[in-house]
Amino acid sequence: MSTKKENTGSQFNLGAFLTKNSMVIALVIVFILFYFLTGGRLLYAQNMSNLLLQNGYVLVMACGMLLCILTGGNIDLSVGSVICMVGGMAAVLLTNHGVSVFVTIPLCILIGLAAGVWQGYWIGYVRIPPFITTLGGMFIFRGIGRLILDSKTVAVQDQTFLNIFTAYIKIPGLDTDAHIWSPLLIGVLAVAFIVYSTISSRANKAKKGYRQNSAIGDFGRAAVISVVLLFYCYLLTQYKGISVMLVWVVVICLIYHFITSKTAFGRYFYAVGGNEKATQLSGINTNKVYFIAYANMGLLAGLCGLLCLARVGSVNGSTGTSFEMDAIGSCFIGGASAYGGSGTIPGVIIGALLLGVINMGMSIMGIGDSWQYIVKGGVLLVAVIFDVVSHRKSGK
Repeated sequence: MSTKKENTGSQFNLGAFLTKNSMVIALVIVFILFYFLTGGRLLYAQNMSNLLLQNGYVLVMACGMLLCILTGGNIDLSVGSVICMVGGMAAVLLTNHGVSVFVTIPLCILIGLAAGVWQGYWIGYVRIPPFITTLGGMFIFRGIGRLILDSKTVAVQDQTFLNIFTAYIKIPGLDTDAHIWSPLLIGVLAVAFIVYSTISSRANKAKKGYRQNSAIGDFGRAAVISVVLLFYCYLLTQYKGISVMLVWVVVICLIYHFITSKTAFGRYFYAVGGNEKATQLSGINTNKVYFIAYANMGLLAGLCGLLCLARVGSVNGSTGTSFEMDAIGSCFIGGASAYGGSGTIPGVIIGALLLGVINMGMSIMGIGDSWQYIVKGGVLLVAVIFDVVSHRKSGK
């Protein structure tokens, strides 16, 4: 009986495959389109290196934003302002007061966490609507950031601070000024892990009698990811290698992917977004889930404040403006439901990369910010319409 089900589930369904991987296909199409529109310049090693570095803050914020969205389509409008406040505090402490980097970094992350805790309390325990709470926070934290900066631009030249977030990794004996091979080595190790994980996952599901995707689908996906990853790592060997900021982003994404996909606690966010009343009746403290979602968002916004400061080298009262929209857009474009209860970290990464490719492609072509906003807004609208129509067809 179980064998029959397994065989049925393992049949390759092209329509289901295309629907499930629609955003990945869209990313590939957009990438190919801009490759030709830019005359191949999109694939220059420096541009490919900058693609993830320029969107690193988006990926980190989007991991936290996903947890907020999972609770019922809720969002946090204040993250850009928290970035300004935390980045401003770090810049003032380092530049104006000469505070140690190793005091400044944890202190600023705690300030971001405190902002998240403040909002999480009102949202989780007092049940003020998230939109109103974070809208207020957006104005409050932006104002605090400008007060800290005294409406000035403050630059940071502390090399230790910059190295913690923006230095490039070089492995002695493997990397020289002429050749940088460490990205390729790390790429090969990552591909080996992907292949092992795919085989191990299929073997475990088969052992337990679970239904699973077709072998063509699973190994095909693993092959595509492996080829893209190796190609990207090869490009990194042509330009400086692997940045420490990239390591920060990858570690954050892996941690939140593990939390949302492998832990019972991570499933609480999906449960609250799917049916909050049923979740309460099952004994889960939904107030605590809301609180943790927004406290966590503040923590990651604090980290993003430091990443942005290190990346740009300075901060002013406008730093972080509209950053929250990039994070929200990445989540919805990556498949998170506008109703909550569904969405994944890999999907968020796809959404952020799609926005990043659009931004970079149009920048290389010399297209102005106005058109970039129009295109990004259109892509976001299409993604949400697709989600809403899919829900209606499925009767959810």
